[in-house]
Amino acid sequence: MDRTNSRHSRNTAKARGPYAVGDERRRRILDVAVEHFAQWGFHASSLARIAKEVGVTQGGLLHHFRSKEDLLVSVLEHSEEHDIEQFFTVDFDSAADCFLRLTDLVEYNSRRPGRTRMFNVLIGESCEPGHPAHAFFKRRYAMVLSRLTDTLRAAADTGELAADTDCTAVAQEIVAVMDGHQLQWALTPDEVDMAERLRGYFDRLYASISTTGEPLPPKA
Repeated sequence: MDRTNSRHSRNTAKARGPYAVGDERRRRILDVAVEHFAQWGFHASSLARIAKEVGVTQGGLLHHFRSKEDLLVSVLEHSEEHDIEQFFTVDFDSAADCFLRLTDLVEYNSRRPGRTRMFNVLIGESCEPGHPAHAFFKRRYAMVLSRLTDTLRAAADTGELAADTDCTAVAQEIVAVMDGHQLQWALTPDEVDMAERLRGYFDRLYASISTTGEPLPPKA
């Protein structure tokens, strides 16, 4: 490498250094905030405690997030973007594919207890319209129900599911069952296998609404 290219590489590395440190610190703040919101909820969580655990001043934290409300929304949006990227960037091929991917998501959630407990705590808190996460969860539930309903309707149109399937009601039931298993798991994680229970539920559901009357096929 000639001197010009070498000098350019060093200068580029130096230029990227502060940005890399800032990105890493922002990720660290988000990770710590998940644990605090999971343990204390939004109202009892403290920016000062979060900043102390991260190793920055509260002013340093506010350099990345304007307020505790901004931090909360950023945590939720970051988590949602990650889940979509991991499991839902590709459309569902069928109702069976949808159910199997939801089971994979729940299995993944059981391996990240902080994030899952945070959602449990915040969903309960955010029922109050004035809560800063109220709009996020209202939009999220509407989006999830819409996508599930559309997937089920498409499956009924192709003949995978019975034509008289009440797709909206089934979608609402699926969300309720998933939330219920998640709450039970949060209380007794050593006694509840969320993914196994959800797979059993989906097997029974699929057998009851599919035109074949069979449970879900095995995972590929």
